This record gives sequence, structure tokens and C-alpha cells, in this order.
Amino acid sequence: MKLTIMLAAVGLLAATAAIPASAADISGAGATFPYPIYAKWADTYKKETGVGMNYQSIGSGGGIKQITAKTVTFGASDMPLKKEELEKGGLVQFPMVMGGVVPVINLDGIKSNDLTLDGQTFAKIFLGEIKSWDDAAIAKLNPSAKLPKQAIVVVHRSDGSGTTFLFTDYLSKVSADWKTKVGANTAVEWPGGIGAKGNEGVANNVANTKGAIGYVEYAYAKQNKLTSTKLVNKDGKAVAPTAEAFMAAAADADWAGTPGFGVLLTDQPGAGAWPLAGATFILIHKQPVDAAVTAEALKFFAWAYAKGDKSAEELDYVPMPDKVVNAIQKVWATEIKDASGKPLFSATN
Repeated sequence: MKLTIMLAAVGLLAATAAIPASAADISGAGATFPYPIYAKWADTYKKETGVGMNYQSIGSGGGIKQITAKTVTFGASDMPLKKEELEKGGLVQFPMVMGGVVPVINLDGIKSNDLTLDGQTFAKIFLGEIKSWDDAAIAKLNPSAKLPKQAIVVVHRSDGSGTTFLFTDYLSKVSADWKTKVGANTAVEWPGGIGAKGNEGVANNVANTKGAIGYVEYAYAKQNKLTSTKLVNKDGKAVAPTAEAFMAAAADADWAGTPGFGVLLTDQPGAGAWPLAGATFILIHKQPVDAAVTAEALKFFAWAYAKGDKSAEELDYVPMPDKVVNAIQKVWATEIKDASGKPLFSATN
């Protein structure tokens, strides 16, 4: 199914947020990174159960604000909150799926993965220090490529974004200049370039601008037929973005041992690891305002873990390992409760 069709379907679901929902309907808001798979899951789940999910794809920053304000059942963010932030907000955090952020370009005659970039060069492009596609740094990484003498047009997110967090966290790890001058966050002071809203906006701008480079979640690159590049990883290997490479980045992740399961997967070691991988997270109140709807949300997430892997893999996301899912559901059963202290979820739900 084309991404545009899926987004239209869930856009319809999201549009109904303005209409009073039934008691069982679930509301969520946040990251655009997982939007394609949440769209697919929501459509399938409604057909199976009759329970709808109204998800607003507004960026991680917006999702964190809305769950903090208690205006949605759950928030979604690609930037995991720290232990202190979770405790202050009375929130439980857990990962739903993993995926990859990829560089996308618009150069005539260049196909996906024809070009290779490394972290230093990538950072210099977004810092505005490398301005043309035939720059010596790019040519050195691609000695056999016919690079045009064409201006580079940088496209970045304009909204608060977990995709931006993953991207800037990676650049901060591989470039001291980037760390000092820009840093890592869901929103940063960009040195230049064109701002666009959501993964959708960046994808559209890159697709329509010759000489452009941007960064999007892989499903957006693949479904919109954008040209991706290889990246040189921590082990010095040029790797193409694939589900296997995203999975390799998580090979040694200590999920259960990290508060809120808040593992960062950027710039991980391993010959096959994609350096711009990450998980996307759900945020739910430990004592929610509407316990019944939150219980429905947990049923939806449990269903997605149990039955949603195939759909996730079709969109090149990486499902969470069963061991991690079991640990997550134990947290649900012990930490998410109604006003009387009764757990909203158990292993038999």
C-alpha cells in the first residue's frame, strides 16, 4: 500500500479527533517517525475490534506537550525522556518499534546508495561549510561518482521532532563542531537551509528541489521513492539503510537496564550497524485521567506487539524483541493503575 494512501486513511482517523469519540476510542499525538506503522495498525485494529485510534502526527515535541497536558491518552516521541522527567510527569515510557533515519538527496543520475557520506561530511553539509555536490570531501568518499557542480540545498525539520533529535544526536557524536555549535535536541538553531514540517514535509521538499539533501524516517524515503545514501558507521564500514542494519544497531542494547527503556541507538558499534537508528516511544500517565480509555490503549499496544510484526517489517521497521515486550508488559501491570490503585493491564488481558 502506498504511504500516501495509508496517511490519507489515518488522516481521516485523526480528523475525527474534533468529533466526540466513543468511550472506547483512543487518542494519541506526537512523532511522525512511526506514523506509517501506527496508521496501518490503527486501520487493522479497528477492523478487528471496532476500537478506533485518533493519532495526530505533530512531531515528538507536540506529543510530549499534549501528554503532559493530559489532552491525549498517550504521547509519542522518538526522543526518550530521562528518568527525572518521567518521574516529574508521572509517566511510563516504552518503545514500540525501531527504525532508521536516512539521508535523502535529489541529484540527477544518482540512484539510491550510489553515494556514500560519513558523519563529518554530513555535519559540514548541514553546518553550511560544504556548499556544492562536487566538494572535495564528497568526491573523496565517492571517487567513481560523477558529481555535479551544483549547489547543495539543505532541508531540515521546522517542528519539534524526534527524528531531528536522532539526527542531531548522531551528528553530535561524530562531529565536535556540530556538538559545540548546534547540539542535539528535538528542535535546534539551524545554521541554514529550508525548514519543513514533519517527515512528510522534508520528503516533499527534497523530492521537489534539485540538489537537495534532507533526513527522513526510512519508510518515508522508501514509499516516496526518494534517493538514499550509504553512511560510514562507527566501524568504518559503508552501510546501506536496511531493516537488517537497523537491527544490527540494537544488537547490544540494554533495554531493561535503562530507565524508561530509553536506549539511544545512534552511532553504535558493529560492522553491519546503521549509525542513524532509533526506537520510537510511547508515554502514558501512571494514573491516567480516563482509566477505561487508557486500558483500551494498552490492549491496542499489546495487540500491536503480538500481531503487528508483519506490518512493521513490510514498512521496514524492526519489531521489539519478545524479551523486551515481556519486560514492558510487566511494567504496565505494576505501574499503570486507576484511582483505586488497581492495575489496568495484566498478562491475561
